[in-house]
Amino acid sequence: MRRFLFVSCLTFFAISPASADITSKIQSSISLTVDGAASQAIRQPSSMAVSGSNVTMSTVPSLGNLTPGTAIGYTPGDYSITTAGDAFSYSESYSGGDNTPAVLSTTVTAGVVPALPIFGSTVTQAGGVAATLAGTLATDGAMAITAGGAGTEAVAQLVLELSIK
Repeated sequence: MRRFLFVSCLTFFAISPASADITSKIQSSISLTVDGAASQAIRQPSSMAVSGSNVTMSTVPSLGNLTPGTAIGYTPGDYSITTAGDAFSYSESYSGGDNTPAVLSTTVTAGVVPALPIFGSTVTQAGGVAATLAGTLATDGAMAITAGGAGTEAVAQLVLELSIK
């Protein structure tokens, strides 16, 4: 009886059906992108520097008042040599900054900023134009993309995955 049980167990395991997991995955996507307009304006300041040796200031150089619509003014200094006949040095510099606008505002029309402030450091990027930018996915897996204007991007992707374990 033991031999029969042993032989029947071997037979059962030898003829058992094979099993496997099969997974199929289909994924499709379309990405449409239009760049946005951007601008960064940095106002440059007014600055002044004065240095010297063996000089006496009779009028100290100065910056003016900050008023809307104008840059800060500058009044140069007056000096005289302290000890006649001795070496002297004097340096005075002024860098005029950007005007101060009375009102700083911008508007956006159809994704475009028509008027931007212009300061000492201005970086501007034009926005994209969608124009004919388009993409479609059909139920049969067919994909179609149509190019747009400047500053646009269209990407279509199809992923087929078959996994057998």
